[in-house]
Amino acid sequence: MNAKLKNLPILLVEDNPVDVDLTLRAFKSRNLTNNIVVARDGEMALQQIDLWDKGGQIPVVILLDLKLPKIDGLEVLKTLKTHQVYNTIPVVVLTSSGDERDIAEAYELGVNSYIVKPVSFDKFVEVAAQIELYWTILNKTNLH
Repeated sequence: MNAKLKNLPILLVEDNPVDVDLTLRAFKSRNLTNNIVVARDGEMALQQIDLWDKGGQIPVVILLDLKLPKIDGLEVLKTLKTHQVYNTIPVVVLTSSGDERDIAEAYELGVNSYIVKPVSFDKFVEVAAQIELYWTILNKTNLH
């Protein structure tokens, strides 16, 4: 694994505590060494931009739920993908919505990948493994 990417955090934007726990446990079971930063609503996700501007670590990938309190995931995605500095951060929608309109709108806004949440822990581990493999090992990035 690229040592630089190994040390960058993953931003998980998720309001459901059960899904946060499942995702964290799935990554832990994969021995993922990236720190996981959790934002529990869309507003908290967008507040990360101010932290990055002040020198905070930019995530290697953002895992974004769509159905969020305060500011919905599609609005968060739009803000990130139109940002002049942070628009290249890969965003993976990880949501329970398989609605074709949500999928189409997410891709129109520039999402890098769209995954419908699995229901079992074993499936979450599989998804975590795929995210880890692709976004923290295989994907070439221009992050500093």
